[in-house]
Amino acid sequence: MDFIYYFAGVFEPTAFLLLLIGTVGGLILGATPGLSPTMTVALLIPFTFHLSATNGLILLGAAYTSTVAGGAISAILLKIPGAPANIATALDGYAMAKKGEGARALQISFLASVFGGVIGVLLLIFLTPILAKWALAFGPSHLFWLAILGVTIIASLDGKSPIKGLIAGSVGLIFAMIGYDDIQGVQRFIWHDSLTGGINIIAALIGLFAIPQVLGLLEKKEGDVTLLNVRKYSIINSVLEVVKARVSLFIGTAIGSIVGLIPGVGGQIAGLVAYDQSKKFSKTPKKFGTGHPEGVIAAESANNAMVGPSLVPLLTLSIPGSPTAAVLLGGLLIHGIFPGPDIFTRHPEVIWTFIDSMLLGQILMGIFGILIAGYAARIVTIPPYIMAACVLVLAVFGSYSVQQSMGDVYVMFTLGMMMYFLEKYNFSAAPLVLGLILGPIAEANYIQGSLIAGATDGIFPYFFLGPLNIVIVLIVFASIAYSVATHYLDKKESV
Repeated sequence: MDFIYYFAGVFEPTAFLLLLIGTVGGLILGATPGLSPTMTVALLIPFTFHLSATNGLILLGAAYTSTVAGGAISAILLKIPGAPANIATALDGYAMAKKGEGARALQISFLASVFGGVIGVLLLIFLTPILAKWALAFGPSHLFWLAILGVTIIASLDGKSPIKGLIAGSVGLIFAMIGYDDIQGVQRFIWHDSLTGGINIIAALIGLFAIPQVLGLLEKKEGDVTLLNVRKYSIINSVLEVVKARVSLFIGTAIGSIVGLIPGVGGQIAGLVAYDQSKKFSKTPKKFGTGHPEGVIAAESANNAMVGPSLVPLLTLSIPGSPTAAVLLGGLLIHGIFPGPDIFTRHPEVIWTFIDSMLLGQILMGIFGILIAGYAARIVTIPPYIMAACVLVLAVFGSYSVQQSMGDVYVMFTLGMMMYFLEKYNFSAAPLVLGLILGPIAEANYIQGSLIAGATDGIFPYFFLGPLNIVIVLIVFASIAYSVATHYLDKKESV
C-alpha cells in the first residue's frame, strides 16, 4: 500500500506548514466572490517555482480542496456563490441564514464536504486504473447527452414555477451563444466590445446573484430592518443531522464522483445535478428551496467529491477532468513531471505524498471550517446598508479580477439589473446560470460529434447507439418524465 508508506512525508515540517497555509488560505479565497478554485490555484503557481515538486503540489492541492468548500461561505451568508460549483448551496443555505441558522448551515456544509471529499480521494487512491479506462470511454456524443441531462433539471430548480424555470434557462442558453463560436470561429450577437469574448461565467454569476441582493438591501427602510440573532448550534447536532440525511449525502457523493471523473464536464454542474436528484429522491421535496438542510448537504458533498476523481484522467491520461485540474497540470509540468500511466512508478514519492496531503487536507478543511462557522455566521447581523456596500465592493472586485477587464464589470451590472427586475416576477437566477454553463458544453460537443459522425456511420448511430449513449439517453428521458409527472401531480393536488 504505497499511499500509507508515503503518508509520513505529509507531516514533514515544511510540507505540513504548506498544507495548513493552503487550507486556511483556500477557505478565505473561496469565500471571496470571483476567486474560483481555478483562479486561486493559478495565482499560487508562481509561489511553487522555488519549492520542491512535492511541496508545490501539496500547496496547490490544499488550496484546490478548501476553495471549493470555502465558496459555500459566501453562498450561504450572502447568496453569492463563491464559484459556479456553489450555486446549488445558495438555494437552501441562504434561506437558512435568513432564519438565523447560518452557523448550522455552514457546519453541515463543511461536514458534507469532508465526507464527499474523503470518498473522492479514496476513489482516486484505490480505483485509479479502472476509473481511468472508464473516463477514456467518454466522447463528444456522451458529453453532449450529459449536457442535455443537465438541461432537463432546469425546470426543477425553480420550485415555484417550472415554466418560469424553463424560460430563465432558455435565456441562459441564448446568452451562452454570445461571442465567437469555439469550433467555427463565427461571430454571434456581439453588439458591444465587452461581449467579444462572450459572457464570462464568473462575472455573470456575481451579477445575477449579487446585484439583486444589493438592491434588495438598499430597498429596506430603517424601520423595516430586524437584525437577526445568530442561533448557536451544537456540532454534535450537526453531525447527527448529516447522518440522518444520508440519502442526500450518498447521492451527492456519488454524483460528484462521477461528474468529476468525466473530462470536460467540470465540477460546476455537480452540485446542481446532485441537488436535483436529492430533491427527487427526498420524502419532502417541497421543502427544498425553503431552507432545507438536505439541499446544502447534497450540493456540498457533490462539490468536494468531484475533486479526487477529477485528478484521475489528469494523472493517468494527461486529460484534465476540470478547469482547475488543467491548471494543476501546469504545476506538474513546471517541475518536469509528465502525467501518464506510469506516473505512479516514475514519481511515487511526489504523487503519493500529494494524494495523501489531499486526504488529510479534506479533514483539516472541515475542522477549520467548523471552527469559523459561528463567527462567519455573524455577518447576517450587519446593518443592510453596510452589507450592501460591502457586497457591491466584492462584486466589482470579483468581476474585474477574473480577466482584469472593465467589460466584465459592465456585463456583471447589466445582468444584475436584469435579474433584479426578473425577480420581481418570481424568476430565479439558478436556471439562467445553469443554461449559461451548459450551453457551450452542449454546443461544442454536438458540433464535434457531428463532424466525427459525418466521417463515420452518420448522426443517428453516433449519437444514439452504443451502450453508454443508450444509458445516458434513457436517464435523460427518465428525468424529463419524472419532472412532468411531479409537476402534474402537484398541480392536481393543489386543485
